[in-house]
Amino acid sequence: MWQRRAFLQAAGAGFAASLLPQRAAALESAELLFATATQETPGHFGARILTETGKLIANVDLPVRGHDVTYSPQAGRAVVFARRPGTFAVVFDPAGQAAPVTIASVENRHFFGHGAFSPDGKLLYATENDFTAGQGVIGIYDVAGGYHRLGEMPTYGVGPHEVLLLPDGKTFAVANGGIETHPDYGRAELNLDSMDPSISFVDATDGHLVGQLRLDAGLHQLSIRHMVVDARDRIWFGCQFRGAREASPQLVGYATLDGEIRLIELPPEALGSLRNYVGGLAISDDLETVAISSPVGGAILTLDAATARPGTVTLLQSTCGVAQDASGFIASNGLGVWRGLDGSPVSEQQFGFQFDEHLRRIEI
Repeated sequence: MWQRRAFLQAAGAGFAASLLPQRAAALESAELLFATATQETPGHFGARILTETGKLIANVDLPVRGHDVTYSPQAGRAVVFARRPGTFAVVFDPAGQAAPVTIASVENRHFFGHGAFSPDGKLLYATENDFTAGQGVIGIYDVAGGYHRLGEMPTYGVGPHEVLLLPDGKTFAVANGGIETHPDYGRAELNLDSMDPSISFVDATDGHLVGQLRLDAGLHQLSIRHMVVDARDRIWFGCQFRGAREASPQLVGYATLDGEIRLIELPPEALGSLRNYVGGLAISDDLETVAISSPVGGAILTLDAATARPGTVTLLQSTCGVAQDASGFIASNGLGVWRGLDGSPVSEQQFGFQFDEHLRRIEI
């Protein structure tokens, strides 16, 4: 657990003096921090780091919408990635000791909104689209070298969205959404009839394909997007359905490195609340409860990771962001609201900005 006093001492007097008194006090006393992309006012975008009680710790401006934030305590940096088909990521220092750094996508590539650091904080990885070839790649960036792009490795699929570095520290899990896009056509989805979603396991050292899993062929319009890892090293995933409106397939499942992939059977009421769209997943502190959000359905479900049994259903309009706290989860939405659920003591708060899709707990 992060020690706030040690962080303030390491950051130095300049950082402490740059904070409003209430922010410095919040930084010293808060136990948990959360990062999110935001819309501050119409047409004005950013990213924020907040305490569990909603106090602002750090913020950075963005030229357009961000999507997700990743953080490395080893590097001491947070990175917010542009929403697809964005061409930037912004690196910022929560301690306020360094100016933000903008990473521009290289020619014929754009970002998909997600990324991860290596365990030692020396490399940053980002899911990207090679839109000339219609294939996904993981861009590799050198942290010490000013985020110079060192190269890339394939994701062995189309439309990679989230990437996770698994607990072994050497294998990526990549959610290949299976949807082809091209920036010339904005956010249009170009291959809905021939989608090819998959989860790829990629060796982080040399980029070779360790394994790849697909759902049954009849489920090819289930775009796999977001993932979390539970206590048994199972990779839980959530899908967005791009097929016929009257259809209602299962949307949540898990995969394993040894080759298992399956969808779980949510009861009709719980499944219906997702409205064919999973926007985000989170895993509890003990890695035993999965939270699943749907901004389309305005609902967050929880389920037991060991048994796959559904737990609570919480209704919150336009909700997508969900992150674990010490005893449950915090959910955020596009109307500027966040609230605790499933045992969290965090009370509902209304902010003067809108939360974007994801909310991430970070430990500095």
